[in-house]
Amino acid sequence: MDFYERAKMICENIPRGRVATYGQIALLCGKPRNARQVGYALNKGRLGDVPAYRVVSGSGVLSGAAAFETYDMQKILLEAEGVEVKRTKKGWKTDLKRFGWRTTLEEAESFQEMFQKKNI
Repeated sequence: MDFYERAKMICENIPRGRVATYGQIALLCGKPRNARQVGYALNKGRLGDVPAYRVVSGSGVLSGAAAFETYDMQKILLEAEGVEVKRTKKGWKTDLKRFGWRTTLEEAESFQEMFQKKNI
């Protein structure tokens, strides 16, 4: 399985009402320095139909119009799942301490096992 297949699998597992960061997804894929590649893949649709709106920057800032039809689409989708989003000088932002997906070591090991089983 290549990086994009791994990223897709991880994005599909982000729980409803939670957000993950680009860096977190890259780390879970085994490529901790590839956060930008995760963003590229989501923006270009390389991961297929995944909940891309649940992925935010490491500071909690939403991507906005860069990846969605309208500048506030990601905000609307997150709020529909109960994620609180506030307007800041840097754009729409969520509190990662409250709404961030806290992956455990067991979950990370589980992903690695799945990657090995699928030979990716």
